[in-house]
Amino acid sequence: MAKIEDVSVEDLERALKEAEGKKETQRLMVAILYKRGPSVPMIAEWLDMRDGTIYEWLNRFEERSIADAITDEHRSGRPPKLDESDRETFESAVNKPPSESGYDQPAWSTKLAQQFLREEFNVEYSMRHITRLLNEAGLSHQTPRPKPPTSDDEEREIFWESIKKTD
Repeated sequence: MAKIEDVSVEDLERALKEAEGKKETQRLMVAILYKRGPSVPMIAEWLDMRDGTIYEWLNRFEERSIADAITDEHRSGRPPKLDESDRETFESAVNKPPSESGYDQPAWSTKLAQQFLREEFNVEYSMRHITRLLNEAGLSHQTPRPKPPTSDDEEREIFWESIKKTD
């Protein structure tokens, strides 16, 4: 056994009892298995993993504390195109009628919101992301359903009343 000689099985098992996530549990189990004798290629075969991944995990236990070895470092990701102030301005605008922002539309649509973002903040987002932004701003996506020209409000009311009676 060439790796993690300074880490005891007891310490790993104690950490396993406190582990919360799937990834943390898996890393601890791999370390415990390794400490009990099986080789890395054998563990990799059992768990259907790459040898290299297991070696990377075991190296973490040599370089860091157990708590640090089982968790990933924070990855911040891409910075948002809209800062917090611009986001609040957008949310405030879409929670008011579009006419207050200078648009002659009855309601906000994803295309209208996309146009607003482009004109006000010089920002381009995909339609899916704009839908997400609108949802986060408290708007729900609704598709207008045209009423057939031959529909009769009185007949529709009679129909709905007949359905209610059968329930």
